[in-house]
Amino acid sequence: MKLYYMPGACSLAPHIVANELGIKLDLIRVSMSNKTTEHGDDYLAINPNGYVPALVLDDGQVLTEVAALVQYLADQKPAAGLLPPVGALPRYKTLEFLSFAGTELHKGFAAFFRPGTPEETKEASRAVLQKRIAYVDGLLSRQTYIAGDVYTVADVYLWVVLGWARIVKFDLSAFAHVQRWQALIAARPAVQQSLKEEGLA
Repeated sequence: MKLYYMPGACSLAPHIVANELGIKLDLIRVSMSNKTTEHGDDYLAINPNGYVPALVLDDGQVLTEVAALVQYLADQKPAAGLLPPVGALPRYKTLEFLSFAGTELHKGFAAFFRPGTPEETKEASRAVLQKRIAYVDGLLSRQTYIAGDVYTVADVYLWVVLGWARIVKFDLSAFAHVQRWQALIAARPAVQQSLKEEGLA
């Protein structure tokens, strides 16, 4: 399988999940500025939306969107437990927080990365993020991981997104439980391996 990625972008989440599972991916870097791959290919021919990640399966089919990719990868090795089984409530709690990470946090941080975003828009996003991260902090005060006491793909996606706080200078110092959890995830060998492979460590 091939993973089209940009270092530190949300594509880091499926990269980490694959490394957690021991799934070998061919990594292909994408330039967001000109929508070409490191090999000079037109990325829009792979993902017409133009953003990462995209996962090209061995039969040539393409999957996009972080939540879909991490679920697909986790379901390749269900015994690893990164995604609980179909029908079990913990699976749907995991999917709940995958959705939360994508809709409530990922999109909130996106405003800071778009050139020309008005300051008032950034301030509005900052206020919403403050509330959403406070909610996460409250959850993590009562449990080890975001969906309970088991590490899942939801932790991976959320960890990647909250890592952007440092880049956009969003202060997380008030959120002690989030910081504890960030350090716990960062220490995982698969996370460190993925960061190195993307040139981030």
